Amino acid sequence: MGEKVRMDGVYAPSEDIVAREIEGELIIVPLVAGIGDMEDELFTLSDTGRAIWSRLDGEKSLKKTVEELSQEFDGPPGEIEKDVKGLVEELLKRRMLVEISKP
Repeated sequence: MGEKVRMDGVYAPSEDIVAREIEGELIIVPLVAGIGDMEDELFTLSDTGRAIWSRLDGEKSLKKTVEELSQEFDGPPGEIEKDVKGLVEELLKRRMLVEISKP
């Protein structure tokens, strides 16, 4: 059932979740049943995850997000792309992220 993540895709947080920073941690809370994981209703992101999440604004492509992160962080672009795609795939699967259709 894996969601296909496209580098030219534009993604944004689902309207069915709320994300808040609490004591330095980003917490994603589902607002409707069936979002996230039945065993773990709260979803937290690491520092890397937060850096990616903050750029998933429904405006720029994943390719642009990877370019920005590559400039900000000292890491191989291929590894950064892998991390971005992995997180986006997981968040799509949990329905915490949606792909935005651009005209």
